[in-house]
Amino acid sequence: MLIDKYTILGKEIQKGERAFLELEVAKLHTRNTIKVPVIVERAKKDGPTLLLMGGVHGDEVNGVAIVRNIIRKKYNKPKRGMIICIPVFNVFGFLNLRREFPDGRDLNRMFPGFLNGSLASQFAYRFTKEIAPKVDYVIDFHSGGADRSNFPQIRCVIKEKKTLKLAQVFNAPFILNSDYISKSVRDTIRNLGKTILLFEGGKSNDLDEDVISCGVEGAVNVMKYLGLQNGDLQLKQAPVVIPKAQWLRASNSGMFQLRVTNGSWVVKKQILGEITDPYGGYEKKVLAPFDCYVFCVNTAPMVHKGDALFHVSLETDKLNSDLISSDYLVE
Repeated sequence: MLIDKYTILGKEIQKGERAFLELEVAKLHTRNTIKVPVIVERAKKDGPTLLLMGGVHGDEVNGVAIVRNIIRKKYNKPKRGMIICIPVFNVFGFLNLRREFPDGRDLNRMFPGFLNGSLASQFAYRFTKEIAPKVDYVIDFHSGGADRSNFPQIRCVIKEKKTLKLAQVFNAPFILNSDYISKSVRDTIRNLGKTILLFEGGKSNDLDEDVISCGVEGAVNVMKYLGLQNGDLQLKQAPVVIPKAQWLRASNSGMFQLRVTNGSWVVKKQILGEITDPYGGYEKKVLAPFDCYVFCVNTAPMVHKGDALFHVSLETDKLNSDLISSDYLVE
């Protein structure tokens, strides 16, 4: 909860004040300084602090667009508490539409970072020391990489009742059970005793309006649930909870054609896609090995043997209905 005196990045934020701050990343040899804009809105009434961040991977532009739209529509102006927005976290990657930092490292595997480590590690360290301790809740927006398109989903540890409830309030179509990955933003926030949701939707270097709308609406639901905004939750569906999942991989290399709609329920032996060679020598059908949901698809026109093609569920309908009972949504 907020207190009267609240300071972040060296700036004291008064009640009812907004601030445009900058997290310095590095100074280039051209004497230019790379800084990450941080937009802070504090209400006159106390409440929790929510951080919304996009672009941890520079090519995952859907997350950038989600946070941007939240700012544009002024949903980040809270009735109580504070909302902090970082639309573009990995400025280096975003400028080049690349996943990595300039040193070739995945920023989301460099947390909590080191003061004198690599460039990515130093940036992670500054975030961990100067921003992360100042927040109570985080929503981290991502997209699929390497031509893999994620149907809108929240990833969390479903055994954590508080986190699961927040995931259901977000109300994306799917909730995927996902353990914490060492040295990620999510793991670092958890280790600080905070609550974080990871949203996945769409694919890298592609703006998807449905994904962006889902992300914005979900974030607003979370704001209302936490008391940052007024109004009723807009719950469009009972999210499908996926405790376990599996990747279906290519048995051959070749040209790949999708035959299934992402986000759909499929039955055993249903055709999900086809792999063909360019000379008419073979056509390999990719069949569903069991009844399941498909919530991520490979959109590449060419695949290699062993490539991940489909991310599918291993749960049953009954388990979903048990997990998404209304009891989980009521305080």
